[in-house]
Amino acid sequence: MKVLVSGGSGFLGRAVCRHLLAAGHDVRSLARHPSNRLDPAVHQVLGDLRDTDRLRAAVHGCRAVIHTAARAGIWGTRREFYDINAQGTQNLLAVCQEQGVERFVHTSSASVVFGNAHVRGADESIPYPRRYLAPYPWSKAIAERAVLAANSPALATTALRVHLIWGPEDPHFLPLLLTAARSGRLVLVGDGTNLIDTVYIDNAAAAHLAALENLSPTAPTGGAAYFITQGQPIALEQMARNLLTAAGAPVPVRHLPRRPAVVLGAAAELLWRALRRTDAPPLTRFLAAELASEHYFDISAARRDLGYRPAVSTDEGLARLTDHCRTASGAALT
Repeated sequence: MKVLVSGGSGFLGRAVCRHLLAAGHDVRSLARHPSNRLDPAVHQVLGDLRDTDRLRAAVHGCRAVIHTAARAGIWGTRREFYDINAQGTQNLLAVCQEQGVERFVHTSSASVVFGNAHVRGADESIPYPRRYLAPYPWSKAIAERAVLAANSPALATTALRVHLIWGPEDPHFLPLLLTAARSGRLVLVGDGTNLIDTVYIDNAAAAHLAALENLSPTAPTGGAAYFITQGQPIALEQMARNLLTAAGAPVPVRHLPRRPAVVLGAAAELLWRALRRTDAPPLTRFLAAELASEHYFDISAARRDLGYRPAVSTDEGLARLTDHCRTASGAALT
């Protein structure tokens, strides 16, 4: 079928496009800027989630939409996160309903269930928290609710709660670790033994394809959300060390107790707002809480309803990341 991937030029979006092409689909990408990293077989449409006219042009003729586009990050105004993640998703849903799109797969985030406490082995019955420590999970929760509520006989919808995607060409998670490590600011909140879930990029993309293929208004997937992870919880410090080692940058890791970290995060937020800085502070309350907490999930529902199996183990993913970083480093030297 003809499938639109919003955010198709992004880290996850490119991987989803690759998997769709391999499965024989006709793939279209919506992004704000053209990309030379997408397969030439992907038709690129330029547009913004806040521009409904461009959304109509992108959606026209498509039977399905995989919505990966979002404003990510730990810092920014609530208005910006709301306009892109919440309102932008609602705009895209409305255009899909208007143009007769049949399936809508939404990239959500496991952070929509994270408030300020440990999340240990939770399944999809876990409620949304009463309040959020950052605008990103808050806005993604609004978007997810809208997507699930839109499920109908005309438009089947589902949401995938991915968590900490990593792998070759990762522009988010690994670069942040490397920047902190190389500047001597790699500090983990707590003792680093807290268990977390992650997901390798190809597993995350494969889950989106599985969701698309198993989606219908009357199937269990219609109007449902699913956690998507490796299914292999790992200690935070161990995962950080694994990623840095794969990138060729093993460094010592320092620790900061949770309580002073939260205080420092709150102080940094106040200072950044007072100075009207747009870059992210080195620590926020949300980041401190996330680094210190356990957050891992039960993926039984995804296994059952989507047939999801993390085909790439964490060890295999790390080996692939190591090979990629070595190749990239060698290319930079020549």
